[in-house]
Amino acid sequence: MKKHWSILVLTSAISLCSHAATPPSAQDFIAGSEQIKATYQQHLLSLPPFKLGHYAIRMYRQTGDSSYQTGIWVDTARVASNLNRIANELYSPSLIDQASKDIDKRYQNSDPVKESLRKKTLQQYPEYTELAVNLIGSMARADELGLKHIQDDKLRALLNHYDFANYATDPDMIKAWAAQLSNQVYWLKQLGVQDIVGEYISAFKKTYPDHLDAQLTDQQYANKIYGLTHIIIAASGYYQHSINEKDYQWVYDYFRSNIDTIIARTKEDVIAESGIVFLLAGLNDDPALIKTQRHILKSIDPKHNMVLSTTGSADISKGEHRNVLSAILLNWQGTNSSVNIQQSPHLFPTLPYGLVAK
Repeated sequence: MKKHWSILVLTSAISLCSHAATPPSAQDFIAGSEQIKATYQQHLLSLPPFKLGHYAIRMYRQTGDSSYQTGIWVDTARVASNLNRIANELYSPSLIDQASKDIDKRYQNSDPVKESLRKKTLQQYPEYTELAVNLIGSMARADELGLKHIQDDKLRALLNHYDFANYATDPDMIKAWAAQLSNQVYWLKQLGVQDIVGEYISAFKKTYPDHLDAQLTDQQYANKIYGLTHIIIAASGYYQHSINEKDYQWVYDYFRSNIDTIIARTKEDVIAESGIVFLLAGLNDDPALIKTQRHILKSIDPKHNMVLSTTGSADISKGEHRNVLSAILLNWQGTNSSVNIQQSPHLFPTLPYGLVAK
């Protein structure tokens, strides 16, 4: 009897190990995505405007769920407010300079290394946050939604005072703001203001040559990967259009060769974006993608039903970025370019002051 019991225990253990080793299925990935979405659905309207808009636009593109309409409108109002302020208060380089005074001392970031790098760049380019983060970002979002500001010509005239190549090709800027610069060079191209994508990519490659990866700190390695993912994501118009792998073969080759290192050295939001890069190119069965999906699925905390921060925080607002990306990665529904007033007027029953249809 004792021998029989031992055999039974051994058989059960083998069975459990075998089950544990079974790779997750597509349904497991979908279930993980739904866990995250259910968590955020409960807290959606508690998110601050920027986070709410970021989440709602991406989730609407993936799901078409009307519950995200409020979030889209809130983001539209945020954009209008930014552009109204700049058009009426910061409409010249001298006014931008005044508003940007001592920005290097005022700038804060939760990551002290990132904060130090960015403060250094803001000493040389104090106008960068108002010009690039606020103005270009808001104009591009309005354009993405099929809108423009009522003083669009005035805002474009302000942009034309600056050569953005000065920021986008500066190695120190790339080391401090890689993902942001990736966004901004594509936004400038989208707006028809300046096409410096090629110059930026060339400078990016020189700043982060692949053969020196091992010499980078984890923070700088993550900045490099984040910059790479945003080249692809920005080129897609943020999940609006598919990507042709051949147009960015160097990026895809790099990710395939280095995906294990990316998973080991970067945080979950960067890992999720690294997988989404493959989805945008229709490479839904790529082994590199599947590795990111498995990692993110394992990262979902069963108690909080979300991907926690590296410190174990379950803060809904601070975790919005990594969790919306994780939800998209685990249940990709394809690209969607219909979130604009021309194709989906029902999303914009009224427009906040300052914005009109293009």
